[in-house]
Amino acid sequence: MASWIQRFLLAGCCLAPLAASGQSDDPLEPIVGADIERRAISEDMLDTENFEIGVYGGVLGIEDFGSSAVTGANIAYHITEDFFVEAIYGISDANKTSYELLSGTVELLSDEERELTYYALSLGYKLFPGQIYLGANTAFNTHFYITAGGGNTEFAGNRYASYTLGAGYKLYLTDWFALDVGMRDHMFSHELFGESRNTNNFEGRLGLSVYF
Repeated sequence: MASWIQRFLLAGCCLAPLAASGQSDDPLEPIVGADIERRAISEDMLDTENFEIGVYGGVLGIEDFGSSAVTGANIAYHITEDFFVEAIYGISDANKTSYELLSGTVELLSDEERELTYYALSLGYKLFPGQIYLGANTAFNTHFYITAGGGNTEFAGNRYASYTLGAGYKLYLTDWFALDVGMRDHMFSHELFGESRNTNNFEGRLGLSVYF
């Protein structure tokens, strides 16, 4: 009887180090026992700010009259998270045509007639909402957008019905302030040179918008 007890105790002493070794080498132990500290994240969201008002500046390429500086303002109402309506107003001054520059004396338009103004009402749609990261702890909400609409353009002493197509990229610096990089094509027909012509007048612009 005593011999069996001695054998049992001896076997237990031999197996104890193996069990301890197997337990310490368990690959799941550091994963199961890890204490992960969660980071607190604060994100600015556009919640009740449905109205937007902004100003912009850039370059307007007036067909046949070169490129000129343009300034303007816009106001928009965001109907849903995806759709918005926008009204814009801009002003620019046309340069001389190549014919005027080469002739040296011919003036096709007076200084007052060279002023171009436009206004339009457009429907917009937001695309690809996302984020841009600046460093490890800073991120800004962003999205692309497209617009289409119509209005009027006043140029060379006449008023023309015009159509506008546009696209842009918006970066929200806060929940009420955004940077807008965009382009527009103002399309209208005129008869400045004795024939009716359809013109495309491309505009590149950089703007700032405030939400309220």
